[in-house]
Amino acid sequence: MGTAKKIGAIALLIGAFAGFDLAIYGFFTKRCIDTSSEEMKCYSVELHRYMPFEEGSEAVKADTELRLSGDLPVLDGAAALYPVFSGVVNSVYPEDCVHFENGEFTADSALHYTNTIGAYKAVADGDADIIFCAKPNDEQLAYAEEKGAELEMVPIGREAFVFIVNERNPVDGLTSEQVRDIFSGGIKSWSEVGGEHLPIEALSRNKGSGSQTTMDKFMAGREQKQSPFGIFGRSIGYSFRYYAENMTDGGVKLLALDGAYPDREHIADGSYPLASSFYAIYRRDNDNEQVPVLIDWLLSDEGQSLVEQAGYVPID
Repeated sequence: MGTAKKIGAIALLIGAFAGFDLAIYGFFTKRCIDTSSEEMKCYSVELHRYMPFEEGSEAVKADTELRLSGDLPVLDGAAALYPVFSGVVNSVYPEDCVHFENGEFTADSALHYTNTIGAYKAVADGDADIIFCAKPNDEQLAYAEEKGAELEMVPIGREAFVFIVNERNPVDGLTSEQVRDIFSGGIKSWSEVGGEHLPIEALSRNKGSGSQTTMDKFMAGREQKQSPFGIFGRSIGYSFRYYAENMTDGGVKLLALDGAYPDREHIADGSYPLASSFYAIYRRDNDNEQVPVLIDWLLSDEGQSLVEQAGYVPID
């Protein structure tokens, strides 16, 4: 083989290994940054897609006669649940309550978006009345206790925690133990789980995010480790189902876990092993009289219909 051909063959080989999953990278790796940063606000969710009261918005609207006015509860929450709480505002709040300037909600807006970490801080500090999130981690609970905030957590819907790969990855499902082995470094190649002879890049999320808190619990004490050779193979990441399916640019697929695919049916019947509730959370000492009104509405048939319209699974 001539020198030029050898160089070409080597270049192709390097390109094949270096061409790891750009879809996962774009969806996932870019988001492994501080959720309070301007980059995170930009990347986490396209806020304009679900902006209340705007023409062409994807924010859902419940069929209800409830209309809140006066001292409106300030809402905040996780990126994965933004379609729910933006839909609440779109359904029962007055149109002049949302203020958005220079790419973010202003301090006087009834709708905020600071993601999980910021939302738990906001409710503990009294800057938000109700937040929409998965369960807090120990640090978030400790911060609330430090602030004298006893949190009331009301389940209002169900969602699935999912594992994500590039749509070209031939692996369609894993067992829970395989996933733990992958993320703790015990399984390093996709060939060990029925895939290609390529390294696995197991990506992690930023500490304190809803997805990372859930992943920490799933790992049951096992430390997440990344292979130095992972960037030459195929990636695997994790998030929540709705976020992965509806709030990304595509190019990814969700994996079945322990034989169950994370669709609405398997979330509702409990056969998908990582289905869990999400919550409307507020301080028990919050004296805003509209807070219990809104919580009761969220638990009503109308509120649960909104949860379903937004793409999530209502509570039983």
